[in-house]
Amino acid sequence: MVKEKLIKRRNEKAFTQKDLAEYLSISQTQYSRKEKGEVEISDEEWERISRLLDTNVEEIKETDENKSITNYFENTITSNNGSISGNYYCNVPEFLLENQKEFIEMLKREIHQKDTEIETIKKRIEELEK
Repeated sequence: MVKEKLIKRRNEKAFTQKDLAEYLSISQTQYSRKEKGEVEISDEEWERISRLLDTNVEEIKETDENKSITNYFENTITSNNGSISGNYYCNVPEFLLENQKEFIEMLKREIHQKDTEIETIKKRIEELEK
């Protein structure tokens, strides 16, 4: 969901996306993704943006209807010239997370069942060896 209120207020205050990106210590591309709604804006970022734009968070904050969870990963790549750090964001829909949780639980049940079968077979082997 495009953050129309935020964009409007940013333009009223004559700030560019690059200005806000620098203020938040992220790249202009990352900031653009936040305005487009591709990446969630954290509560802390909303607070900082509202202070810069001299407004209340409530006047600029827009949230998506569909619940999604934003995962944050710190990635460091080492090269001959040193290391490069980057922030990577990923929106994962709630239904996918639930599906994966169900799959993990099913696998845990199967592992438990296999462990039980292994113990039964071990006992049978012990009996046969006597």
